[in-house]
This record gives sequence, C-alpha cells and structure tokens, in this order.
Amino acid sequence: MEIIAPKVIEDTANSERIFCKFLSANDTGETGGHQSGIYIPKNSVPLIFDTPGVKGENKEEFNKIKWQDDFETDAHFKYYGQGTRNEYRITGFGRNFPFLKPAFTGSLVIILKQKDSSYKGYVLETEDEIEYFLDYFGITPNETNRLIDTELANPEEKEKLAIQEFIKSLTSDFPSSEQMSLEAQRIQNLVFDHNEYIQQKPDDKLLDWTEVEYRLFRAIEHDRYGSLIKNGFSDVEKFIELANQVLNRRKSRAGKSLEHHLSSLFKGNSITFTPQAITEGNKKPDFIFPSIEAYHDTSFSVVKLASLAAKTTCKDRWRQVLNEADRLRSQNKFLCTLQQGISSAQLEEMKSEKVVLVVPERYIKTYPEKYQQDIWTVKKFIEYVKEIEK
Repeated sequence: MEIIAPKVIEDTANSERIFCKFLSANDTGETGGHQSGIYIPKNSVPLIFDTPGVKGENKEEFNKIKWQDDFETDAHFKYYGQGTRNEYRITGFGRNFPFLKPAFTGSLVIILKQKDSSYKGYVLETEDEIEYFLDYFGITPNETNRLIDTELANPEEKEKLAIQEFIKSLTSDFPSSEQMSLEAQRIQNLVFDHNEYIQQKPDDKLLDWTEVEYRLFRAIEHDRYGSLIKNGFSDVEKFIELANQVLNRRKSRAGKSLEHHLSSLFKGNSITFTPQAITEGNKKPDFIFPSIEAYHDTSFSVVKLASLAAKTTCKDRWRQVLNEADRLRSQNKFLCTLQQGISSAQLEEMKSEKVVLVVPERYIKTYPEKYQQDIWTVKKFIEYVKEIEK
C-alpha cells in the first residue's frame, strides 16, 4: 500500500481550510441508516460554504474533489435546513466511490480547500499514517471532527518532512555545500515563516539557518551511510576509507556554510559585495564591500570600503585576516565567527591589530565582559555596511 501521509502534509501547505474526522458508522452506512455522504459539523461550515445555511431552507453547491491525489469525484455540498433537519453533508460521490463502505469505518478522512478554491481529499487507513498526520499538527484524536489551525503544525515534524522530501529528490550522492546551505535556508523559512528576520533579526536568522543545515547534513549522512555502518565492514581499510570521506566532507561543508549564509543575509538586506575577491597577489578575503572593482579603484575612498572574513572558529586562525587586503591595513578588519568565547589576551591582541569580531548576538555573552562592548552583532555590521554604501 502506498504511503500517502507525507503527500497529505505537503498539500496542507497550499490549503486555505483543513478538515479532518474519523469516518463514523453513520458516514459509511454501517449502521444501516439511509444517510448519505460525509457529515460536516457546524464548526466547519467554512470548508464548504462562505456563509451558514438558514433554517427552513436547503442550500447546495457543486464541486469536485480529487482523492488520494489520484482520481476525482463530484461533490455536492449540502445544507439540510427544512423540517427537523439542521445539518451539513458532502454527498454525490457516486456508486464506485470506495471509501464510504463499512470497511473504512474509523479511517481518517481529510478534506482540503486549496488556496485556489479547488478541493483535495485523502483517507488514511493505517494507525501509522493517522498518527503521522495527527503528530504533525500536534493534535489528539479527540481534537478531530473540526477545522485544523495550521499554526498548530509541529515545527519539528514539518522540518523532518521537508528534509525527507529533499533527500528523496537528490540525484547525487551529496549536494554541493552551496546547495546544502540554500536548502537549509528554504526549509527553515518554510517551517517558521520568518523571512522578515533576515532584516529585523539577522543574528537569529544566521544561527537558525546554521542549525537546520547541520540537521540536514546529518540526515543525509544517515541516509547514505546508515545501513552500511549498521552492517559493518569487511576490513579495517574500508572502515578508514569511509571515515576519512565523512570527516573531509564535514570539514568542507562547515568551512563554507557560514559564507553561504552570510551571502544570503547580505543579499536579503540589499548590500552590494564581492565574495572570494582577489585583492593583491593571491590574497582572497571572503567578502569585499561594495565590490572588488571599487577596491582596485585608487580614487575610491578607503573609508567606503570594508572587508569581512568568515571563520566558523577563529581562536587560532584570526591572524590570517590581517594581510588579506593591503588597502585596508589602517582600517578595521572585520571577522565574523561562530566561536563562543575567546581569551582576554587574544581579544586584546585583536584590538591592537584593529580586528573587530562580528558575532551572533546571543553568543556575545560568552566573551569576557570587559570586551563585550567592542564586539559587533551581525545586525550592527549590516547597518554599518549599508551606511557606507549610501
């Protein structure tokens, strides 16, 4: 049987209304009654009508529903308001509709009103698929038979699903470091929907993207190597070969990850820059602002230039940034790092060499208190570059 719960979750992202309920014996005809179709409670009227029905009058609209992302049926949205009846139902599926039969009593039916006003429907039969759907939205079986608040979606489950879908889509053993970073950004933005943080809270955004990329990378590692490691190795050499391959890839990804995320933050803040520009000789700072052309233009004011190095850790490597741009030797040299804490002696030496640390705001408290005021946040650096680029 095809696993469809992930497809259901994927479609909820494009849905204006999400309704779910367990099919009752009355819905499936198991009680022997003559009711037809799926009962819709009054709390879920917006799924099928823009306005509620009026007592004493029947109401009906015609639509189509695509089921299991496979086949389509007619659907009559009905309000029975005459006589003693006062209820809403979806009927008109046709005789060959497979799901309104006694065998499907207790299955979870999900009906989605898409943002383009079309409809999709799914029926989940197994406990695993039903739990997958309920866990995603963080609801219990008792909280069904109603419209679902999409804000309830469990972020961890959303992220896990997005990672699984990306891994399934891969056509190579491992994506490039840039593709990995961009996908982590896409997933994090999708799950938390805080694109405005790129400008409002870039420090948080940088760390959020970095954390998701780490989880994404580890998930791909597990998918690629999990069964191989579990089954063991025929000899030590093969084990060492794989271990070296994994470690080298980890080092390569970590070294580029920070650069990729900073690039996206700069683009999101409309900052002009040249990455990996060549200044003098083979010197190559990670970022030159506003451009390498401006840097090589001797008539361009040096106070309107800036360089930024990106190093995940910098405790022992910060001196590398001192000679990356000759024109900026007398200016501040900026170094963005995810390092948490550096000794006072090193910070004093950095200060004397005009190296300014740029650190995500929540990490600044890990540095000696005496030097915290000298450390720039990512947001402060972005505002500084925007100012000199005016």
